[in-house]
Amino acid sequence: MANRLTTRFAELEAYGRSGFVAYIMAGDGDSEGLLKALPEAGADVIELGMPFTDPMADGASIQAAALRSLDAGMTLDGTLKQAREFRKDDQVTPIVLMGYANPIHHMGWEAFAKKAAKSGVDGLICVDIPPEEDAELRESLDKVGIALIRLATPTTDDARLATVVENTSGFVYYVSTTGVTGAGTGVVTQVSEAVDRVKTASGLPVVVGFGVRTPDQAEAIAKCADAVVVGSAIVDAMNEGGVEGAADLVKTLSAAVHGAKN
Repeated sequence: MANRLTTRFAELEAYGRSGFVAYIMAGDGDSEGLLKALPEAGADVIELGMPFTDPMADGASIQAAALRSLDAGMTLDGTLKQAREFRKDDQVTPIVLMGYANPIHHMGWEAFAKKAAKSGVDGLICVDIPPEEDAELRESLDKVGIALIRLATPTTDDARLATVVENTSGFVYYVSTTGVTGAGTGVVTQVSEAVDRVKTASGLPVVVGFGVRTPDQAEAIAKCADAVVVGSAIVDAMNEGGVEGAADLVKTLSAAVHGAKN
């Protein structure tokens, strides 16, 4: 069976449009309600954040969301349960888990992979485990058909890029700016050049995120990227306006992304 990510990116290419990837934090407010609302609001792929006590790659918005989630009792098992509940009604929208190695390692690489597969997860972004150390995790995910998605950044040179893209699948996540999530955004011409370089090296779709907050920013990046990720702005909208506020923002952002290449 084709991975949902492969299918979705093939569909987007056939439509001649960039995809919209919505990030939310599992367990932050009514995240289960928002999860169900995202596809209709225009999300092509969902990134579901796994809350962690020390989210060092994330800015203030997602750090705060992680702490709210943990305070509310969310766990890695709880995150997988939310994915499983989503799959009861939606069999096509890809779900990518995003987070940190510690909770996964604590559960066990193989146990995590099996549980994630049963929950309908399609990919994993583990931001703090380098390619040199992810073999056991990657092999466990490979066995169950889950893509291990790696990150490339503005400081990734050609030699390092070759290591980053080796044995990765699904897509490559290009971090458009140095720093943490939600902080600034890359110059579009530089992002365009980087997307071309990463795509040539990997042969995979390139998804751009970190620092993209507004429809104008999303549209500009969507002109060159295969998909655009927005996280912090959606998390803020959820915190301020609940599911309705976050879904309304996703509608605006996804419309800007979907129309960018027209």
